Order: sequence, then C-alpha cells, then structure tokens
Amino acid sequence: MAQSRLPRRFLDDGVRILAVAGAYYIAAKIGLSFAVVGGQVTPLWPATGTALAGLLLFGRRCWPGIALAAFVVNAAIGPTLPVVIAISTGNTLAPVLAHLLLTRAGFQTELRRLRDVLALIFLGAFAGMLVSASVGAGALAVAGTQDFWVTWSVWWTGDAMGVLVVAPVLLVVATARVDRRIPLTRWFEAAVLFGGLTLVTIVVMQAPARLLFLIFPMLIWAALRFRQAGAAPGNLIVSIAAVLAAAAKQGPFAGMDLLPTMITLQAFNAAATLTALLLAAATSERDEAQRALQRAVSQISEAVAALEPYSLLRTGLLQRVLHERDAPAPDNKLT
Repeated sequence: MAQSRLPRRFLDDGVRILAVAGAYYIAAKIGLSFAVVGGQVTPLWPATGTALAGLLLFGRRCWPGIALAAFVVNAAIGPTLPVVIAISTGNTLAPVLAHLLLTRAGFQTELRRLRDVLALIFLGAFAGMLVSASVGAGALAVAGTQDFWVTWSVWWTGDAMGVLVVAPVLLVVATARVDRRIPLTRWFEAAVLFGGLTLVTIVVMQAPARLLFLIFPMLIWAALRFRQAGAAPGNLIVSIAAVLAAAAKQGPFAGMDLLPTMITLQAFNAAATLTALLLAAATSERDEAQRALQRAVSQISEAVAALEPYSLLRTGLLQRVLHERDAPAPDNKLT
C-alpha cells in the first residue's frame, strides 16, 4: 500500500510543479510588459504573487516549478548565464522565504483575519522580497548593466506589489465557496460595483488632473460589502490600470521623470492595497465576532430552556412551602 502511494505522490507533485511553472511563466510574461528598467525590472511583478500563492496552496515541494520558470524567463533577457542563474535563484528563494515566514506566523489563506493581512504585507511582501531585489539588482550591477540602488528600489517594490496585488486574488479564488442561496440582487450589486470601479479607474488614469483619490470610495465599498472577494479583485484592477498609465506616461503620471513616477505609482498602489485588504479583514473579523456572540447567546438560551422545568418545579415547591408556613394553624380543640 505504501509503495503504491509513493508514485501517486510523485505524480501529484509533478502536476503541481508544472502548474506552478506554467502560471509563473505566464505571469512573468505579463509583468515584463510593464518593464521600466533594462527591459526586465518592472513596477509590478505578478510572478512573485503567483509563486507565493502556489507555495501556500500546494506546499513547498512545488518550488522547482518556480526555479524552472524563472530560469526560462530570464534566459531570454539576461545579459549572461551567471546573471540569469543569480536572478533565477533570487526569484526562487524570495517566495520560499516568504512562505517560511508566513507559515511560522500561522498564516491562513482565507485572509479573514487582520493578522493574516499584516503578515502578508510585512513578512510575505516587504521582508521576503528583499532577497530577490538584492540578488537581482546585485547581479545586474556586477555585470555593469544597471545602477544598483535604482534597480533595487524598482525591483523590490515591484516584487512586493506583485505579492500584495496578485497573491490575494489567487488565494481568494482558491478558497472561495459560492453559496447558491445568494440573492440575485447581490450579484447585481457586484456587477455594478466592478463595472463602476473599472469605469472610474479608466477615467482617472486618463484624465490630466490628478484624481487618484476618487478610486478609494469604490475600493472601500468593495471591501465593506464583499470582504476579500471584493477587495482583492478590485485592487488588482486598479493596480494594473495605474501601472499601465505610468508606463505610458499618461494621466496623473504625464510629464514625470522615472523616479517621481515610481514614487507616485507605488505610493498609490500601496495605499490602495492596504486600504482594501485591511478594511476587508477588519470587517471579516467583526462579522466573526458577531457570529461568535450569536452562538454564545444561542447556547445560553438553550441552557436556560433546558433548566426551565427544574426552575418551575423549584418555584412551585417554594410557593407551596411559603403557603403552608403562612397558613393559620388548625384548631385541634375538642368541642
């Protein structure tokens, strides 16, 4: 029996490795279309979020898929083979380290707790992606193709935003459970929300005036009404639109140099991401607290109902004793 399970386990791992590799490759190709430094450093690198989500959902045994896809992607654009190997190694170690940190922190993929969102931000994105940025920027600097600090800053923020923008969407999709009892009005509200968010985002990203703040009410609506199922996809729409506008130097990013563009873009993406994810998590925690309170009230009510017959019996006995005590003594005189 144990021998028959072993090949099945290897087969399952192989399928997962190939799935992660394919998803990473597609996400990397999309990310390269946003490149702003050297044709390979982008302000949003979706592959890191895809890799981390794959590790969280399938386990660390699928890391070879990340390494394989990272090498294939970078081999086509890297200046030399040693640089390609270094960048691929950094791109593999970063999500693996992020996964280790999140696992140690007790991370839950549903993102319903505030602590899970904070862990994803500080451990998964900010801390974990230091590895890929440092290794990749260092390799390019040693090769003499890019300045270290400029490359490092864009690389780190791009990898971090990839985790914060893409990973929540994949985790929400993987852990979502569709309730068939959801009324049609709820689906209609969701359609209006995402349609309105897309329309507002397009207008804001093409308008010459800087109206980025108009997007936040829509993200707040998504987080409050649909929790992470609304916040994560809504944030993905906004972030991709912002990156495309920044790459095209249009809308609020028109006329800016590279550094101001990157600062404005990443500040906006970070603010939008943190607002949506944190608000959705806080609202989910509030809902869970209300459900726990309702369960406690229900249990207390059931306990009281179970004790009611004994209470009535005890009350009846007490009333009888009081009645007999207060009743006048019988007259025993003989007439």
